[in-house]
Amino acid sequence: MAAVVCLTVLEFECIREVTATSRHYVDRLFDPDPQKVLQGVIDMKNAVIGNNKQKANLIVLGAVPRLLYLLQQGSSSPELRTECAVVLGSLAMGTENNIKSLVDCHIIPALLQGLLYPDLIFIEACLRCLRTVFISPVTPVQLLYTDPTVIPHLMSLLSRSQRTQEYITQIFSHCCKTPEHQTVLFNYGAIQNIAPLLISPSYKVRMQALKCFSVLAYENTQVSMTLVNVLVDGELLSQVFVRMMQRDQPIEMQLTAAKCLTYMCRAGAIRTDDSCIVLKTLPCLVRMCSKERLLEERVEGAETLAYLMEPDVELQRIASTTDHLVAMLADYFKYPSSVSAITDIKRLDHDLKHAHELRQAAFKLYASLGSNDEDIRKKITETENMMDRIVSGLSESSIKVRLAAVRCLHSLSRSVQQLRTSFHDHAVWKPLMKLLQNAPDEVLVMASSTLCNLLLEFSPSKEPILESGVIELLCSLTQSDSPALRVNGIWALMNMAFQADQKVKVEIVRSLGTEQLFRLLSDPDTNVLMKTLGLLRNLLSTRPHIDQIMSSHGKQIMQAVTLILEGEHSIEVKEQTLCILANIADGNTAKELIMTNDDMLQKIKYYMGHSNVKLQLAATFCISNLIWNEEDGSQERQDKLREMGFVDILHKLTQASDPNLSDRAKTAMQQYLA
Repeated sequence: MAAVVCLTVLEFECIREVTATSRHYVDRLFDPDPQKVLQGVIDMKNAVIGNNKQKANLIVLGAVPRLLYLLQQGSSSPELRTECAVVLGSLAMGTENNIKSLVDCHIIPALLQGLLYPDLIFIEACLRCLRTVFISPVTPVQLLYTDPTVIPHLMSLLSRSQRTQEYITQIFSHCCKTPEHQTVLFNYGAIQNIAPLLISPSYKVRMQALKCFSVLAYENTQVSMTLVNVLVDGELLSQVFVRMMQRDQPIEMQLTAAKCLTYMCRAGAIRTDDSCIVLKTLPCLVRMCSKERLLEERVEGAETLAYLMEPDVELQRIASTTDHLVAMLADYFKYPSSVSAITDIKRLDHDLKHAHELRQAAFKLYASLGSNDEDIRKKITETENMMDRIVSGLSESSIKVRLAAVRCLHSLSRSVQQLRTSFHDHAVWKPLMKLLQNAPDEVLVMASSTLCNLLLEFSPSKEPILESGVIELLCSLTQSDSPALRVNGIWALMNMAFQADQKVKVEIVRSLGTEQLFRLLSDPDTNVLMKTLGLLRNLLSTRPHIDQIMSSHGKQIMQAVTLILEGEHSIEVKEQTLCILANIADGNTAKELIMTNDDMLQKIKYYMGHSNVKLQLAATFCISNLIWNEEDGSQERQDKLREMGFVDILHKLTQASDPNLSDRAKTAMQQYLA
């Protein structure tokens, strides 16, 4: 016990000693002799290099405000100001807490102010320190944009030296996080100022300029369209990027150039069938996925490739047959293996901590590859243990992996074949249901989209999902604030109600509640409204179901139909509503709700004479169902509708130019002649 106490005392003495020497460094900054202050700053610079403890001590003891004061003081010599900037840069190289302390002391405005001095060595020291501060994740990037004179001044400093070029482009690429930032940089001439740096003799400058273009072009049509026409030393920028992707270039450069071309392509500035995409960018990104590459290169390569081909089936087909990509991705799940070639212990430790990023990237790329083509989906599901891996991914601790796994599952669930085979064999619905119980919205949206596909009538998973009590869960999604979740909740219920037995339909109506159903029918989101109408249409199919639902909820349903037909809605919404009316007209007792509602009959008449053929067809279908001969009371209904002028309209419609409409009108007219 005594030994432990001695050790603690010893430690305490060490701390006191470090603090005492640190105090000595700070005290020297206040010396009245400028020469001694300069020597004190130089000694402090040498003391803090590589010594995080010393850095933290100096910050705690108040060195930063004094250094900033000296840096901004007009009477300080250029050498003193420069040395102060160097020490501040060194302090910034420590921990995130150090950076927070520096930012809290207003280091950024002080350094930006320093850039107005003419002395180049001082400017470079300020920029180096600013670069270190801005690349830290804890620094608010908005601080670069607070003063509108800063960006144009930084642009003007780009021509001063290779160092200013390297630091400024690095600051830009780290501080360009939003479309607004892209616009500010674009408007102040980032493209024309940075483009010449791509052929700088300095690799660091070329690399930072390239990174700058990748963040400027990301999801930005204006920037991408401008980049396509830029010439660098007489050569098109896209060709400069292609050269940078050559195999003899450093990997970092190849990958970043591929990202630039990917973003330009996705923004619509380069066609997906352009040779620089098909023959250069895509193969380069596939190369990045090979097991020879470092973990972060494989992650970035796979994620960029997934983004490049996401909307384009042809690129997906090309990628799926390039370098055995589908099989190559399977290695992402086995890394690092026990027989890993990594001998560097530090590297192995890093990769073990980040192995989940590989799985996430693989799922993303599989999702993108399989989003359209049936053969590719088959290839993916037949890859060793693929479905088991997805199922495991759905319950991983990393939220990003769970999201990527469910995205992959969603992509594969678009296949009828896979729904009937792999999905059923692996009871995928179970982990999916578990995921739906408690997940952030982003995951919920993707998981509920997948569930919609699993509830299609040809999916063998539909029955077990129904038995698991999913209806309550889906009804709760329809009450979400997120339109995407409301759509998916109602969409899944719509799929569930399709050709369902009466028990299921009654349970849906009971769980959802008429109040919520009618709230959804007045939802501001058109997708929600369309899917709710689809649900209602599926609920009101087969006569016994129509009659039962209309006997208990007829009044409200007719009210909702009236509101939609009278409202400002799209043709699609009104067509779907008229189709619901046609289903009601097909009921035995339900049709009386239309026949006794003259206002509704007038609306049908109006839509039979509408300029849009789809609406005319749907309205004519309603009348056809109301006057059908073989049903009780058909004579009375026919007489009433004749009196209201429907026969004249039908007669006119038999001459319609649209063959479907004229056939439908002729079929209805035959009911009068029979």
